[in-house]
Amino acid sequence: MHRRRRTALLLTAAIAAAAPLLTACGNDAHQGAAAVVGDQRITVAQLENRVDEVREAQRAAVPDDAQYQQVLARTGGLTRDTLHSMVLDQVLHRAAQDAGVTVTRKDVQRMRGGLEEQAGGAQELETVWLQQYGVPSERLDDNLRIQLEAQKLAETLGTDTSRPEFWQALSEASKKLDVDLNPRYGAWDVQKSSRVDTAVPWVREITAAQTRQTA
Repeated sequence: MHRRRRTALLLTAAIAAAAPLLTACGNDAHQGAAAVVGDQRITVAQLENRVDEVREAQRAAVPDDAQYQQVLARTGGLTRDTLHSMVLDQVLHRAAQDAGVTVTRKDVQRMRGGLEEQAGGAQELETVWLQQYGVPSERLDDNLRIQLEAQKLAETLGTDTSRPEFWQALSEASKKLDVDLNPRYGAWDVQKSSRVDTAVPWVREITAAQTRQTA
């Protein structure tokens, strides 16, 4: 695989799957929100719409029912993974802004053109991003912009996206944005700039009650 494409793919994987960890959050002031990032609310409806976009794209790409069920099985955590990406995108954007990093539309078009050439065409690139990273075609440019922000941020910091210095910048951005997740989706680990699953008391209570009823 061409070095440039490999670098882009590794960067996407690192951002999409960065250490799945979160801190307790959630208060009644955020009712109806999947997360609050700074002064921006990510509503449950927005999250569900993003998940639906991916599912519709997956279904269109895999019309066979049996194969589609395999896709669903492999992506059972799509909702939480999607929320993680939506929050991390905003954290990364804030870190890039703080470092004076900007990405132009021309930058995105140049990156996309290079990746399409390496992948064998626009359709092939869209298929790779959907299958490997859960990014539907209509979100591809947005995702590439995030990749470029991450690359430029790392360069500005004199490091790369795998180094502690890069993730420290994201951690500082997380603190400034005071990321707050709805407990149903976990919590946000500021140090790791990542979502983590948390034990939800009411889930344990319901489970215990059901156990007593069936005993």
